[in-house]
Amino acid sequence: MAQNNSELDRICDMLLDSTMFRHMKAPEIIGAAPYFGIHNYSKGETIFNEGDQGTFMCFVQQGIVSVVKVDKKGEAVEMGREGPGHSFGEMAVFDGERRSASCVAATDCELLTLAKTAMDDMLKDKPRIGAEILRAIATSLSRRMRASAGRLVDHLAESEE
Repeated sequence: MAQNNSELDRICDMLLDSTMFRHMKAPEIIGAAPYFGIHNYSKGETIFNEGDQGTFMCFVQQGIVSVVKVDKKGEAVEMGREGPGHSFGEMAVFDGERRSASCVAATDCELLTLAKTAMDDMLKDKPRIGAEILRAIATSLSRRMRASAGRLVDHLAESEE
């Protein structure tokens, strides 16, 4: 969670610039900002590992994050990359279950983070703002699921040819 006024100002700016939160008004962003944090990762640094307990999600502000999953042969397979404007680790905010993939900084990264405990606190302290944040996250997840379903169908069709 944000610790000082300059960090709060930066978080507000990041949230206001985010397409994910474009439906929110400035007073709502200001109310949500104290529940977020800023974290920096160097290229190659692990953000979290597959199997870790999910305790936070991330919004990429700068840099590229590689999403990696271990296949049944035990080899790491890059599932995708997330860049500025994208988020990852969202399921942790909802269920707190173990991570389904690892995330590693492919470049130096600046991430806006939201811990599950902070989301829970926001829903308790500022339920309307918390609901708006959850709505934005759910909308993003919905879009990603639709895109994944489309890619899966395309992949299955290609494998039948």
